[in-house]
Amino acid sequence: MTTYPATGLSGPALNPTVSVRSLALNAPYRGADLHVRVTAPTAGSGLPVVLFAHGFGSNLDGYAPLVDHWAGGGFIVIQTTHLDSHRFDLPADDPRRPQMWRYRVQDLRRILDGLTTLEAAVPGLTGRMDRSRVVAAGHSFGGQTAGILVGLRVTDPQSGAAEDLSDARIMASIQLATAGKGGGELTPFAHDNLPWLRDQDFSQITAPGLVVAGDEDDLPLSTRGPAWTTDPYTFSRGDKSLLIVRGGEHFLGGVSGYQVAETTDENPDRVALVQQVTLAFLRHVTGIDSADWVTAHTVLTGSHPLGHLDSK
Repeated sequence: MTTYPATGLSGPALNPTVSVRSLALNAPYRGADLHVRVTAPTAGSGLPVVLFAHGFGSNLDGYAPLVDHWAGGGFIVIQTTHLDSHRFDLPADDPRRPQMWRYRVQDLRRILDGLTTLEAAVPGLTGRMDRSRVVAAGHSFGGQTAGILVGLRVTDPQSGAAEDLSDARIMASIQLATAGKGGGELTPFAHDNLPWLRDQDFSQITAPGLVVAGDEDDLPLSTRGPAWTTDPYTFSRGDKSLLIVRGGEHFLGGVSGYQVAETTDENPDRVALVQQVTLAFLRHVTGIDSADWVTAHTVLTGSHPLGHLDSK
């Protein structure tokens, strides 16, 4: 057990990890192979899985502060590069663009279908993956992707239908700095350029989940300000928790990478808070150990300078 003075939280001693990229899964539905990165602890068995969906424009090499921490804490973390990544740089008239949100969901489902293949492709991982314990996680656009896999309904801007695209293989979710409800709260920019945000229904999400929101995450997508990103907690049902990161902007202190230029609120203590609370949640929700999750609820009350944790 490790205690972190900056946050007052506790966590397990972290293990060495190994990361293998770029493993390829055939994915004819998207017109390009699905390239995958797998990061895992070098020891241990019965390891739960986290599927991580990156934010708009990122790729499978991002979010190392979270991926490294979760893997060190006993999880196999699997990432891919979605079609909205700058690495694809799809032209404006590419017919896949209006369905980027759907392709993302299909990407994670393809990974679920290919877990046996991925496990065998990583040296030393065979027989150590627990495919019955899978959590979907994501930042920003990726948070919507993770939410859809546990019941978030998104109205397709082309068909007008709000399908159930959830997957019973996903037991819980983590949504970081994720979009809230659409409708009249969207800015004209968001309404015109991100049509998959126009109508989101969180009420069908019943799986356990953790929502992480920065109280200074004032995105140019909503007229409501930072409170918009708490909607996945407010309007979903069941066992849900909300971590408010004080002073946190969209990248929550720098979770998208080590020393990345896009971070406007760089703060190692904020990153440590997100790392520790998310790992505590993962260990709790997958049944490994709830002690750190209980500690987080005790510590992150009242006037803690870094954040506040609520549950319902």
